[in-house]
Amino acid sequence: MPESLLEGALTSDALASFGQRPFGMYVHVPWCSSRCGYCDFNTYVPGALAEVTPATYADDAIAEIRLARRRLGERNVLVETVFFGGGTPTLLPAQELGRILAAIRDEFGLAPDAEVTTEANPESVSPEYFDELLGAGFNRVSLGMQSAVSSVLRVLDRQHTAGRATTAATEAAAAGFNQVSLDLIYGSPGETDSQWQESLDAALGTKPAHISAYSLIVESGTAMGRMVARGVLPAPDEDVLAHRYEMADAAMSAAGLGWYEVSNWARQGAAGSSVCRHNMGYWRGDDWWGVGPGAHSHLAGSRWWNVKRPDRYADLLAEGTPPVADYEVVSTHDRAVEAVMLGLRLREGIALETIAPDRQGEVGPLVDDGILLASEVVRDHLVLTDRGRLLADYAVRRLT
Repeated sequence: MPESLLEGALTSDALASFGQRPFGMYVHVPWCSSRCGYCDFNTYVPGALAEVTPATYADDAIAEIRLARRRLGERNVLVETVFFGGGTPTLLPAQELGRILAAIRDEFGLAPDAEVTTEANPESVSPEYFDELLGAGFNRVSLGMQSAVSSVLRVLDRQHTAGRATTAATEAAAAGFNQVSLDLIYGSPGETDSQWQESLDAALGTKPAHISAYSLIVESGTAMGRMVARGVLPAPDEDVLAHRYEMADAAMSAAGLGWYEVSNWARQGAAGSSVCRHNMGYWRGDDWWGVGPGAHSHLAGSRWWNVKRPDRYADLLAEGTPPVADYEVVSTHDRAVEAVMLGLRLREGIALETIAPDRQGEVGPLVDDGILLASEVVRDHLVLTDRGRLLADYAVRRLT
């Protein structure tokens, strides 16, 4: 039963180590006004499930937050980062997001410098909405821009108009958000180099603190995946994707944003860094509790994930039962592999000792191939070159 699943995930070792690493909370809001053709996330359009609606979601999320407090005991561990993702969190009223954040603050407490982010679709926010978010305690906004070109947005089934994302970014900054991030997607069917450059220029023109740029991945179970399979749309070309990445990196660098993870760029300066601390927690193997349908959690090498359907999630919480679908205790070997896989994608790289002894012989050839920096290897630290970022997955396979 679900109760035993959570107890199995929360091993005595995991509980004993709680508080030894930074602790964050992820809140998954599973609602979207419509479903984008490329999306395979756990999302639902309001009305798709008769039993539950977005209006009831905050109460369910708060119930899980209180459950988390009970299961983790009374140890005083402040939450350092909170990230509301989805779905479209801003499909809910700002007051509802604020209620969920207040429950996290009441049950666990927030660190004085806590990073509190919500994702937002450009069409779901307004100056008044940003004011309410800021008043509720949010200090970072991540806008799903994807493109500044109308034809590309249509291919992606995005609902906002071409200029709405940059306007929303300006509104967020005017409201007082110093940390505004934009998400972009490159390699959409039919997109040209000049259109990608137009999107980069538009995004950078808002002077954001952070930009994430991801290559389009066509998932088989999505509407776009079916269209590509039928030949209606072309599959992304790997050479084109590599060129678009190089365009993005050049544009970001020229605008003063430096890469800190293969797909993420942030401002650095006297005022501090704008890296997404919550995501750094994922990449470094820190601890987090995932709230919401389908959300994943991690504590000291134990992982568990919730049931996906919001109605089942709500029913289990109403019964006082943890809404866990399954769990795993990650083996020592798998944790070592993940440390290489995730850590190598970071600009800080990984220590040579992270590589298993029987794979360290691969380091020299990767240096010779221009994938790893030779100067960093001398200092017993492995960092990807600019070319290596394009071949990060290949490097990981060689090193694990």
